[in-house]
Amino acid sequence: DVQLQAFGGGLVQAGGSLRLSCVGSGFTSDDYDIGWIRQAPGTEREKVTCISNSDGGIYYSDSAKGRFTISRDNAKNTVYLQMNSLKPEDTSVYYCAADSSWSNVLNSPRHWGQGTLVTVSS
Repeated sequence: DVQLQAFGGGLVQAGGSLRLSCVGSGFTSDDYDIGWIRQAPGTEREKVTCISNSDGGIYYSDSAKGRFTISRDNAKNTVYLQMNSLKPEDTSVYYCAADSSWSNVLNSPRHWGQGTLVTVSS
């Protein structure tokens, strides 16, 4: 079974940084595009970022551009999300997701696991 587990959330002050990790099992990283989506209570799921398994191409949402960086270590089946200059509006549960295309990852991922809560205080 494909499993994805996100780590690294926590409480941080506005302007601070966090690095999230997503460890995958049951597949090899080069099988899937992998990304991050987030959802705050009472809101719709929101795209954050995605990295291609084939050419390393990267998508960032407007809210993530310039502040967040996604990277992957295929040898460890791990994807990272470095988040800098965090804002209170970044408060959300962050999920890593995997699927065969960027579009699926960001909109309707086949695989996504337990998320990690990020809380940014003002």
